[in-house]
Amino acid sequence: MYYESYCAAIQGVDANLISVEVDVSDGLPMFSLVGLLSSETKEAKDRVRISIRNSGYRFPTKHITVNLAPADIRKEGTAFDLAMAVALLVAFGQIPASCLQETMFIGELGLDGAVKRVNGVLAMVYAGKKHGLKTCMVPEENMKEAALVSGIEVIGVKNLNTLVAYFVENGQLPKAETPEFTLAPGKEKYDFSDVIGQSMMKRALEIAVAGMHNVMMIGSPGAGKTMLAKRIPSIMPALTFEESLEISKIYSIAGLLDGEGGFMQERPFRSPHHSITATALVGGGRHAKPGEISLADGGVLFLDELPEFHGHTLEMLRQPLEEHKITISRMHGTYTFPAKFMLVAAMNPCKCGFYPNRNKCHCSEQQVRKYLGKISRPLLDRIDLCAEATELSFLDMSEGKKGETSAEIRARVERARKLQAERYREESVWYNGELSANQVERFCGIDEDSKQLLGQVFQKYEMSTRSYHRVLKVARTIADLEGEEQIQKKHISEAICYRGMDKKYWGANIWS
Repeated sequence: MYYESYCAAIQGVDANLISVEVDVSDGLPMFSLVGLLSSETKEAKDRVRISIRNSGYRFPTKHITVNLAPADIRKEGTAFDLAMAVALLVAFGQIPASCLQETMFIGELGLDGAVKRVNGVLAMVYAGKKHGLKTCMVPEENMKEAALVSGIEVIGVKNLNTLVAYFVENGQLPKAETPEFTLAPGKEKYDFSDVIGQSMMKRALEIAVAGMHNVMMIGSPGAGKTMLAKRIPSIMPALTFEESLEISKIYSIAGLLDGEGGFMQERPFRSPHHSITATALVGGGRHAKPGEISLADGGVLFLDELPEFHGHTLEMLRQPLEEHKITISRMHGTYTFPAKFMLVAAMNPCKCGFYPNRNKCHCSEQQVRKYLGKISRPLLDRIDLCAEATELSFLDMSEGKKGETSAEIRARVERARKLQAERYREESVWYNGELSANQVERFCGIDEDSKQLLGQVFQKYEMSTRSYHRVLKVARTIADLEGEEQIQKKHISEAICYRGMDKKYWGANIWS
């Protein structure tokens, strides 16, 4: 007897529909699984057999073959258990074959018959809907997550007994309702008004968020770099429903999605320690998984104490910063993870942290050169803005003068984002920071005075073509914040200031 049920296998941030084919026949008693399976998937035959028996159902001594097709896609994980068990129960005559029609089954089985949660359910349900399935049965713990996909009925399953009762005795199982999506503009516990002074740094971060530009903060210890970075999500616009779904898929696959809410409501803020490995940062591993750059998709990747990161690890950021994705090739397939993050880096100007203040800094030129040299020029070239965090005086701290609130800054950012959305509605980008060289020429035109100024700076600082384009993109964002259609000389001047700051530290005075 041959029966077929459906499940899905994760590949990257998407899933492929998997056909679970079951054949039960007379002959030498055997239970074999085939179809390019990982070790945990091969172990499913023991979980499924014992789970069925412990749930009170007969498991006959037959020649059983289960094939997970197509065979050229590697199957990893335990999400196939429920689909195998249901197809076998149909073959054993425990439940009607009609239950397999247009239905997907996802879940791991416990030895007592319980259906346990699995990772990546959101992507799996999307795959089922794409292939025309009408119903998806998932663990109860994954219901809220699966319900985000409209157009397919989601039913929660607690154990095998309740599933059999549902099909045989018209029992009741909980059906998921699409959760209400609410806009969450940012984390209210952090606000920019808490930061005293640092007006230049706040301005740089506002520009960076408005155009999704990469930014570096340089300053002495205790100047407030980390404090500012933690407040960046509070000035970012709220997630759209489409953005929330994309980020939720990544977190679902990584097993980090909150089961209570079912989906991501706030933009991610990832701050890995400088001891992180290259694989953990960009993704990969034996079984390819998303790394920190993908978990920061749509939000902020904050690298504090940038020079302390391993050089090889930092260099792996270069391609994702340009392409906004990371492609990982393995023997069993190629996986692509999104990486549309905003890089925020923070560092001290030297080992002690006080260069170029020679009253406090006692590092030699060689020590300063070695410390700054940990950041390569190609990586530095991919950072749009570089701003300096200045030391606060006692008077500044004692007065405690409050600045603008995050809500006030966010209002300006949202206006600039709307202008960009309208301008690029026919393009493949959303923000100024994503513009290609060709798009820069089309959307970042400047007048003769601006060209002359930029030409002088280009020669003086020996800028690369990439730096030239990044100055224009930042100037475009500054103009958007001011509601100006045309980039003016003052916008170019301000954008150049944020490129000139890195020359102060990486310029001839250090490298001579």
